[in-house]
Amino acid sequence: MNSIRVRLGVLGLALLTGFTTPTAASAAQAAPAPTVEEQRLGRAAPQEILRRSGFDTVAPRLARALEGARSYGEARRAVSREGARLWQRAVDRAQGRGPAGGDLSRDDDRPLYWARLGMTRDVRTWEPEFGLTDGQRAALLDELERSSRGQDAIRYPHGKGLKRILLTGFDPFTLDRDIRISNPSGATALALDGTVIATADGPARIETAVFPVRWQDFTEGTVERTLRPHLPKVDLFTTVSQGRVGRFDIERTNGAWRGGFGDNDNIGRTGTVPVTDPASQPQWTTTTLPHAAITAAQTGRFPVYDNTSVTEIPAGATEPVVRPDGPTPGSAARAGGGGDYLSNEIAYRATLLRDRLGLRGTLPGGHVHTPVLQFGTGNTTEVTDPEFVRNRLDIIAQVRAILKVAAEES
Repeated sequence: MNSIRVRLGVLGLALLTGFTTPTAASAAQAAPAPTVEEQRLGRAAPQEILRRSGFDTVAPRLARALEGARSYGEARRAVSREGARLWQRAVDRAQGRGPAGGDLSRDDDRPLYWARLGMTRDVRTWEPEFGLTDGQRAALLDELERSSRGQDAIRYPHGKGLKRILLTGFDPFTLDRDIRISNPSGATALALDGTVIATADGPARIETAVFPVRWQDFTEGTVERTLRPHLPKVDLFTTVSQGRVGRFDIERTNGAWRGGFGDNDNIGRTGTVPVTDPASQPQWTTTTLPHAAITAAQTGRFPVYDNTSVTEIPAGATEPVVRPDGPTPGSAARAGGGGDYLSNEIAYRATLLRDRLGLRGTLPGGHVHTPVLQFGTGNTTEVTDPEFVRNRLDIIAQVRAILKVAAEES
């Protein structure tokens, strides 16, 4: 059994586990320190969330598996297996299967988020005796991210008469403002993955995946890599994220601009959204969701808006202006309807991919912004409360109702 070093991390004492690899020890490179995102894991709220859901056993299980690995291949198989196990466990918990593991409500997305960070921290900081190159470590982390986010588990049954819907959500974010934050889009992804909606046109199967709130992952193409194999085969897709207080928005237009707001590693990026073939990159993409039908329908207690506003630099001008009715010809994007953060970017990337695949005229797709998930009045310290749970459940139910309308109108 390979020895594993234990070091003091930024968060305090952390179990650091590692891989084995056939690479010679002389080729090994020092393990990096935990990321800013991973360093938050040692705080009281994340630990309480993990304990009250039973997900505090997830990272130690991976640590034991890695300790027993005798090659890089064994380590990679362990990472893939445990990542997929985490995703399925989170989906099962959200959908009422298996033990709850504690008193935290089943609809909570945060156990998945914090358990994954425990796993990535262990992988990132592990130093096996036989050595691990930067490339091998990166490949293991990539495998863990994909498998624990459901990105490689999108599968639809064969056969006719079944519509196929693809939905994406996000991790919690702005955690330095409030470490307790949950993201209703991630909770929705867990609650709806693999479920079937009965529509007027027949059943519709939903498959989901969750994405990180990190600029670099988007730069490296995680959205396109995940969605490209499936967009030609689905009947409807929507990216989902948390948006404004007290309302849903169907974002009409997405902009090719990053506004610089810090991500979960407190890194900001400003500039044009980086994509392949930038010479053919448009400044704007548009939704093909049936926005009029969605906003007219009674889908839940939150109002749903058709948001047409953007921020642009008009052709020949130098200063940005807000356009309530959408962009003008030849303008440069500075914010889509969904802003200039990663929610706008995933919408831009997904709809640009739709268009580049030649599916704009046939595939309904776009972005849905949910209401901000709020705690109950006066709750500034507790990780949950009844109003918080009710708000999240109502948002999940309303997204499902929006999908039903979209599927019937498409």
